[in-house]
Amino acid sequence: MNHAPNAVARLRDQRIDEGIKPIQARGWRAPRCSACRVIESHCLCAWRPSVETRSGVCLIMTNKEVFKPSNTGWLIADVVRDNHAFIWSRTEVDEQLLALLNDPQWQPYLVFPGEYVEPSRVTHTVDLDPCKRPLFILLDATWTEARKIFRKSPYFDRLPILSLLPDKLSRYRLRRSTRSEHLCTAEVAALCLELAGDSDAASALDAYFDVFSQHYLGAKRQQEVNISTPAHAELQPFIRTAQAVLAQ
Repeated sequence: MNHAPNAVARLRDQRIDEGIKPIQARGWRAPRCSACRVIESHCLCAWRPSVETRSGVCLIMTNKEVFKPSNTGWLIADVVRDNHAFIWSRTEVDEQLLALLNDPQWQPYLVFPGEYVEPSRVTHTVDLDPCKRPLFILLDATWTEARKIFRKSPYFDRLPILSLLPDKLSRYRLRRSTRSEHLCTAEVAALCLELAGDSDAASALDAYFDVFSQHYLGAKRQQEVNISTPAHAELQPFIRTAQAVLAQ
């Protein structure tokens, strides 16, 4: 099944063209699908959903993150059609990022914990303005890196801070985390989409994340692909939609 590359895939390819080498993490020698980054025997491409969204997403990434096969920002860009991705730099600002933040069709929200921000900037809800579409700015990095990006990016200072109040612990098991209350980027994005009224997209992303996790860990543990799971069943309706679109 052929899909147009999302913004994260394009960003990865751009970095490779610039001579930046992918990280060689454990298991890097295993042949991976270039489209979904999962080991070929457990390819995820047939399970990529298609769903309409009013919201957009903008991922701010580090050089390392864009190459990590366990990165979940990629999943968000697969689901949300209006997706953007930029490599963060302390000394250089991408003019395309500034143009996106100033585009009048968007209402940008920087997603970050409210406890680190002055209260006047913090909101826990998304304003559904009929004249502007929500644009969620997600710092797709480790927690230490995300705090650094937040502190050293003055062009974000004027944006409202969307502080989420999740009622569940993270389901992310592909990397170690010292704090279970820290959600991975895909889980954060699903909560944002739900707040913005994009409920189908939120459900699709949640299920897609779970299916990705199962395929990724199944390949790592050398287990057979099992598509008879609740997550696959939840994702199936959005796959039918994708297949119908591709058949047109």
